[in-house]
Amino acid sequence: MVDGGSSVSGGLRQVRLKLPATPEALADLRIGDIVYLDGVIYTGREGMYQRYLGDNVDPPVPLESISNANFHCSPAASVNADGSFTLGAVTATASFRFSKWLGKWFKKSGCKVLIGKGGMSSEDYREQLAPNGAVYLTTVGYGTGALLGRGVKNVPVVHWLDELGIAQAIWVLEVENFGPLIVESDLEGNSLFEQQNALVNANVEKMYAGLKAPALARYGETTNRKDEVV
Repeated sequence: MVDGGSSVSGGLRQVRLKLPATPEALADLRIGDIVYLDGVIYTGREGMYQRYLGDNVDPPVPLESISNANFHCSPAASVNADGSFTLGAVTATASFRFSKWLGKWFKKSGCKVLIGKGGMSSEDYREQLAPNGAVYLTTVGYGTGALLGRGVKNVPVVHWLDELGIAQAIWVLEVENFGPLIVESDLEGNSLFEQQNALVNANVEKMYAGLKAPALARYGETTNRKDEVV
């Protein structure tokens, strides 16, 4: 369902995306759209990727049978004495850290929606996501974890909890009006961040003209994106 823009959205188009997302629904997304999700998503980060794709251990159920939306997230959650789960905030982690897994990931998981923060490289969008019919949705800032948590209506199961622990396990989340999220890449491989970076970079060097080079350089959690800490 699409809202063509309102005073609440500041003129941005709002979309309610039902999961699992259909190819038609994904094709209708435009970069910059504000998206809210209804359905089921599952979390997965380095522990899950390593176990599934690095160690070749299949999850208890096929991921495609859960959803086609993977949230790069470590939830603020706990396991209750009766085996149920309490979940509060769900804060995204940086998605570029999982770039090396994307080729195998799309072949095995059936994933069509990646959710995280910080975006991925333009090459990832053009060479991995777009050819596999997938899009990237980004969270909005660092303070939205609690807001997103309100959209989680139920946690029916957590896979690999004993093996990977709370932070790295596969949390299956039933969500409603889960957002706001921003469409950062579309099925053509276009990137909102890349477009805006080009506008900023066109003038940013002028701001630093004549200054000394910085003493420290850092890309995310490492100085080399191919040598990310796991």
